[in-house]
Amino acid sequence: MSLSKEKYLNYVSILKEELIPALGCTEPIAIAYAAAKARNVLGVMPDRIVAECSGNIIKNVKGVIVPTTKDLRGIEAAAIIGAVGGDPAKELEVLTGVTQEHLAQAKALIQKGICEEKILETPAKLHIIIRMFHGDNSSMVEIIHTHTGIVRIEKNDEVLLDVPHSQEENFDGQTDRSCLNVEDIVEFANTVNVDDIREVLAKQVEYNTAISNEGLHKIYGANIGITLLSTYGDDVKIRAKAAAAAGSDARMGGCEMPVVINSGSGNQGMTVSLPVIEYAKELSVTTDRLYRALCVSNLIAIHQKTKIGRLSAYCGAVSAATGAGAAITYLYGGGVKEISQTITSTLANVSGIVCDGAKPSCAAKIASSVDAALLACYMTMQSRGFNSGEGIVKDGVEETIDSVSRLAKDGMQVTDEEILKIMING
Repeated sequence: MSLSKEKYLNYVSILKEELIPALGCTEPIAIAYAAAKARNVLGVMPDRIVAECSGNIIKNVKGVIVPTTKDLRGIEAAAIIGAVGGDPAKELEVLTGVTQEHLAQAKALIQKGICEEKILETPAKLHIIIRMFHGDNSSMVEIIHTHTGIVRIEKNDEVLLDVPHSQEENFDGQTDRSCLNVEDIVEFANTVNVDDIREVLAKQVEYNTAISNEGLHKIYGANIGITLLSTYGDDVKIRAKAAAAAGSDARMGGCEMPVVINSGSGNQGMTVSLPVIEYAKELSVTTDRLYRALCVSNLIAIHQKTKIGRLSAYCGAVSAATGAGAAITYLYGGGVKEISQTITSTLANVSGIVCDGAKPSCAAKIASSVDAALLACYMTMQSRGFNSGEGIVKDGVEETIDSVSRLAKDGMQVTDEEILKIMING
């Protein structure tokens, strides 16, 4: 079997679209980006800001430190620091130029209470509207579906940008993801000219390894990565979990180092890559072999998340770890059959982990998900696995992925709403 030229180029494009650098948790960064753009349109510092956010944005911003702020959390902090020191040209690295002066100014504006927060009634999981006012002047920026997906800009009620869009999540303007499937992903990994994807994957290895090392050597969050190594030793199975968890420790704890994301998430970007990197070192594979394995992990994670959506009540660490487990099976010489079984056995185990926002415990959920993926990998290598008819497991891997997608997108809708109520109202 060989991929058509069109599908091959689509797979390369999908990797380049999804694997981009971001500084800090992507939900507060998206707010900061919208605020920086709105401030740029307004032309002056606002004296009033109104930040309207969908429930899933609120959930993912509430408990995580906004990068460059040291200890500030929440929508208000993200919007104000974006307005004060953000550079919208840098998109998901919008806050890289924030200085101590910017931070002092932002804290003063927070004390003045210039930012009003509102829940945005919308079917879209990722939806942000930032309005700014200064005297008689105003600006508005609207983002939907993707973290940099600006669809509307206004100044003084004049529409400057209006991109047609649906309230339902889609990938308009991006490569069609419906071409993704496990069999073709493995074929792509086996046959890709590594030079076509070397730059994007080299950056993923460099950035994500660096922040993982930071989390393993300094105090961030609950230090899940350090706890794993100090308690269970440094076997490769522990290192794989600890590396990914430590990256999340640092990122959720406000570390100002960028990561290369996957499916709009830094935690998912680290989870798909760092365990695979650890196993590649353990097995002494070539760099090109590592990159082929990372094609497997990244694309399988994206395949699942395309069906689920970027934000939901379903923990994205599960889909990312599933990709990592598949890639580790690939490093051990597994083909489509073995990779499919690893995916199925991982999803049969931990598909019930819920997302209750970005915060330090994400690192523990990553460790648990990677543990399940490694168990699935080792079960597969011993010709063991979970079978069709057992719970949500179906006849084929694509059908099982579809089952989990239904569970995450449709079945957990009420769960998502209840989680938000618990987080906001107690």
